Amino acid sequence: MSVVKSPLSEADLKVVGDALQGALVDLVDLSLVAKQVHWNVVGPRFRSVHLQLDEVVDTARRHSDEVAERAAALGVNPDGRSGTVARATAIESVPGGWIADVDAVEALVGALGVVIGRMRERIEKTEAPDPVSQDLLIGLTADLEKHAWMFQAEQA
Repeated sequence: MSVVKSPLSEADLKVVGDALQGALVDLVDLSLVAKQVHWNVVGPRFRSVHLQLDEVVDTARRHSDEVAERAAALGVNPDGRSGTVARATAIESVPGGWIADVDAVEALVGALGVVIGRMRERIEKTEAPDPVSQDLLIGLTADLEKHAWMFQAEQA
């Protein structure tokens, strides 16, 4: 049952729906990974990394809501359930326990790199079928790339 009629063709809706669902999974998992690291980071740069991680969480949560609402507006049911995220994520799991600040930064550089790479693929795929969704993906990728830059600068 779909209560929302999409302006997109079925073929275009499939491409865009898959892109939005994948983006949702990546953003939900990124927020969870960043929060897990946030709770467990230790070391001389604790405070700055701790606060920087919350900025990533805020960005990921804000954009996950925008992505899910865009999917719903097109008649695609967004699925951010934990099982769905666990099955579909490409982000590596972080270890349990305390995480040294340098390892926290490395984990976020890796996670952001994976998500950004997948977002850029989605940007390409959505260009023709739905420039509106593509624009959403471009904006959120720009925000993620800013976070990636800042974490990479921490490694210098």
